[in-house]
Amino acid sequence: MGSKYLASLSEDQYSELTEQLWNIQNSQCYICESEIDLQIHETNIDHIVPLASKGKDSEANFALTHESCNKSKQDANLKIAKILQRLSKIQEKTKAENGKSASLKDVLSYYDGSKYDFKYVENDGELKYSFSLMGDNKSYTTKIFQDQLSGEKSCFIDVPVEYLFHDEIINPRGINNSIGKLIKEFDKGNPQLHLCLARIDNNKLKIFDGQHKAVAQILLGSKRVVTRIFIKPNIDRLTETNTNAGSTLRQIAFDKSIMRQLNSTLYSERVKQYQIVHQMQADDYSFSEQQLVDFFKGDGVKIKKYIIDAIKYSITRHENNKLKDYIDFDGKAKELPISYSAFDKSILSTFVNSKVILNRPIDDKADEGLNPRNLEINQIAKILSIIAETLYINKFQPELGTHRIEQKIADKKDRDITDDHLIAYRISKEEIIYNWIQILKRVISAYFYNMGKMLDDNKIFQTQFDDQLWINIENFVVNLSQLPLWKDRSMATTVFSGKRNYDYWKSIFETGSADGIQVLAKPLNYIEMIKK
Repeated sequence: MGSKYLASLSEDQYSELTEQLWNIQNSQCYICESEIDLQIHETNIDHIVPLASKGKDSEANFALTHESCNKSKQDANLKIAKILQRLSKIQEKTKAENGKSASLKDVLSYYDGSKYDFKYVENDGELKYSFSLMGDNKSYTTKIFQDQLSGEKSCFIDVPVEYLFHDEIINPRGINNSIGKLIKEFDKGNPQLHLCLARIDNNKLKIFDGQHKAVAQILLGSKRVVTRIFIKPNIDRLTETNTNAGSTLRQIAFDKSIMRQLNSTLYSERVKQYQIVHQMQADDYSFSEQQLVDFFKGDGVKIKKYIIDAIKYSITRHENNKLKDYIDFDGKAKELPISYSAFDKSILSTFVNSKVILNRPIDDKADEGLNPRNLEINQIAKILSIIAETLYINKFQPELGTHRIEQKIADKKDRDITDDHLIAYRISKEEIIYNWIQILKRVISAYFYNMGKMLDDNKIFQTQFDDQLWINIENFVVNLSQLPLWKDRSMATTVFSGKRNYDYWKSIFETGSADGIQVLAKPLNYIEMIKK
């Protein structure tokens, strides 16, 4: 909806209003908050609250922006657009510095939160506390409630952001794409129906549930967050409860990568419990995974899952796993080539057998650098880095991403799509990556068989690879990437048009064709694929 007020202004009056807004905004763009130079930047004047949302068509409701910011703004409401732009900066900074999505921790850091310890005393069913470190010396008291079933004690406090921290143990999730909807909801004045949950840990108030609600409120300018505080809780029980909410009970949307991290935490807690009960030192791991499963008899299935998820999480987040920078952990982005679902189903499920629980001590051969689990984790992470270096690094362009790639080729609008980008995009499709990962595992198994080692296929990664095997793996990935079909643009409307099933690509790799279409000159021969 156009502005009648702006349309009524003469050119001089429009310029005068531009300069007036520029001065009010301290020469900054309303959306991106970066400098506006009126001599060199193209600008726009726009309504802060849109007319469609009952914003007034008057100077009090106008803001000055870079023209580019206004055209690319993430919301029609400039206030929301500014907040989302600020969040984007926080996310970009976190990604650049830490290689992961921003979380409540990063938002709190930006808004001067997470500064002070929480000092309190319990007395006769009440919690007495103050916020004196920020100049508020008043003594507050609040009633302590005890849950009849769990026995957990908690109270309700309106907490300044300076005293809030993010609980990265119980809830390591980053901020997902739903945050925009939550910001809009709170901006309408609609109340928060479910409170944030936090626990006291070493005199720090750590939010472990409702981090998105806290983030939305803080971005909208709230200086305090009403929070339910758990006092001296059983962290193992809280972690398991929070995990079950995202899996068994389906109360909150935890993606698989986060579930793996939470289960890794639960595995560590079970190890500590085992050590305490058996009066072992914290660095004593002379018991096996199987002994751990047997000890927690009623939870044996859960413990097995915790163990396997801990291994998969360690591989995924390994410092030497360069592939993790190309995995979409949130599940909705279009900038990265591999969805976490594809990564999980094709690579993790192929390389890590979920039924293998070891009978040897957890720290077996650790001093020699030959611990089976450490070998498994380190060697799989190294394979992932070889894949990343061959296919993605300096080849896949995140700014171009994965959106409508084949359609752009079909429409002859693909001049900006390089062959390297197209290869990386096509070879990363779930049904494709699953099939060539099976062949790569066969390359590894065949090497051990040819060397006379009859290994269990489910434990091959727990045996040290020698230099020649690493050369074979690298040659396979390089040769795979150089197959002509990946950059054949004539296949955009046939072979690569839409999602195919796993058997479709299995047939192509085994026979060279599918559905009567010749895709490869000949079937793949993995012996030839490992040659230089």
